[in-house]
Amino acid sequence: MSKPDALLVDVAALVESGHSNQMTLTVVAGGAVITGRLAPEAVWRQRVSEVLADSDHLSDFSTVFTATKTAQEPPTHLHFHVARILQGTIGIPETGGMYRVAIQDVSAWTMGDFSYSDH
Repeated sequence: MSKPDALLVDVAALVESGHSNQMTLTVVAGGAVITGRLAPEAVWRQRVSEVLADSDHLSDFSTVFTATKTAQEPPTHLHFHVARILQGTIGIPETGGMYRVAIQDVSAWTMGDFSYSDH
């Protein structure tokens, strides 16, 4: 188990405190490159819950994401929205997805998101 990058924990804490979704970040985790915007955990959970609630087959799972966090501990995860996994010169999914990444699993990161080409 690796020790989380303290600077990255600080970035995640600022996103959590400001309830902003404008911070873009690119990380490498488990060999995958993920790029997109960070969201506060509560905002991310709410959005995932809404998507699941609208599904005919997955609506029962929506309540799992509505639980609130009670303790004010340092963040342990990054919550991406409008994010893509970069594979070669393309980003998947095209429209962006919702990803939760453990900070301790991040082996490299940079501020900003990477552009990519669909051609």
